[in-house]
Amino acid sequence: MTSQTMTDKHHVATHGQVASGFESVRDEFERNFTDRGEIGAAVAAYWRGEKVVDLWGGRRLPDGDAPWEEDTMVVVNSTTKGVSAMTLAVASARGWLDYDALVARYWPEFAQNGKEYVTVRQLLGHEAGLVWLDEELPLPRLRDLDHVARVLARQKPAWPPGTRRGYHAMTVGLYMQEILRRVDPKHRTLGRFFDEEIAAPLHLDFYIGLPAEIPDRRLAKLVLFSPARALRALPGTPGPLAIRVLWPWSLLRRSMLFADLNPNDRSALELELPAGNGVGTARAIARLYSVFAEGGGELGVGPETLARLTASPPMFHTNDVVVGVPSSFSLGFMKPGPERAFGSSPRAFGMGGAGGSFAFADPDQRLGFAYVMNKMDFHLLNDPRERALREAVQRAIVARERAAPRRPAHTPEGAMV
Repeated sequence: MTSQTMTDKHHVATHGQVASGFESVRDEFERNFTDRGEIGAAVAAYWRGEKVVDLWGGRRLPDGDAPWEEDTMVVVNSTTKGVSAMTLAVASARGWLDYDALVARYWPEFAQNGKEYVTVRQLLGHEAGLVWLDEELPLPRLRDLDHVARVLARQKPAWPPGTRRGYHAMTVGLYMQEILRRVDPKHRTLGRFFDEEIAAPLHLDFYIGLPAEIPDRRLAKLVLFSPARALRALPGTPGPLAIRVLWPWSLLRRSMLFADLNPNDRSALELELPAGNGVGTARAIARLYSVFAEGGGELGVGPETLARLTASPPMFHTNDVVVGVPSSFSLGFMKPGPERAFGSSPRAFGMGGAGGSFAFADPDQRLGFAYVMNKMDFHLLNDPRERALREAVQRAIVARERAAPRRPAHTPEGAMV
């Protein structure tokens, strides 16, 4: 079943389709505009390999009336990390990358200043202590990947690797980039490998390194954080995080200072920053996670690799030393935990982004989900907009499974089931 609606309050147009039984997702999507301050957004979900939610609406530009269209793309900040982690998973499935190997096995220059025994798993799990850089990297320097690699190789961990967990906000993507360049027989960048080996065969509208041929009319602009908005949000911010945001010498603040990047500046989006400047649609991200939720076969990802992605990470009994609150990461993904219980089981994996975007795979429910938006809000976890949509999708799946637990023998590709 398909639907196209317009909300009554504030006359915000929402468009798209939902399958029978998923109407509550459309209702929550409309409530995001009428009750939760949404400006422009999209949400998509694939269940059992079929698209069941594909909605978009509001304004592409915060100022003016340019509508969010079916093909509108937006930068998704750290939700990019999940896409990059799936890219490394494809490389691992091909036998190029062993998560438990030393990083120095693939990158000998990395083995200096206390990093000799850092494993790929520790690095991708935010346990390596490599949260900041000792050199600022303006845009021209970030384009010189050989120079970036030299800077990364000489860094000294902020704590003994493997003893703590602390969010590597931007650096983890730079390390992902260099590892992929090293293990790929063609030495492609992560963005190029993703484009050629993942996005092209799956027909995904998502880029790590925005091509020049993408017209500006397809790009949404973010409503960025401002001091005034931050002050209004401060009372609802966890105390340990607020302290780290306000203290200029905190690991969190230092981790953000290596480059001056404006996500509304197209030149910043044309770089490859695998931790934070991916640009695309909710539909593309949900489709990619759906491939992994279905076992990864379309991309040559087998049971062994999927088992590694779905395994629970080792739990540390202290807070994340960078953000000051509990976190759970594994192989580049966020994993469910007490602070964010997404998915139907601990086997789920995904990643959120600053401002509210979020996407994940749930192999047990065979679900791929993604939400993107252009109004950045201040919720570190469980943004009310994405949480309402995510939970509505999962309730609909439970209801459908109870009513008709068996999948139809055949459903036309791309149909709303």
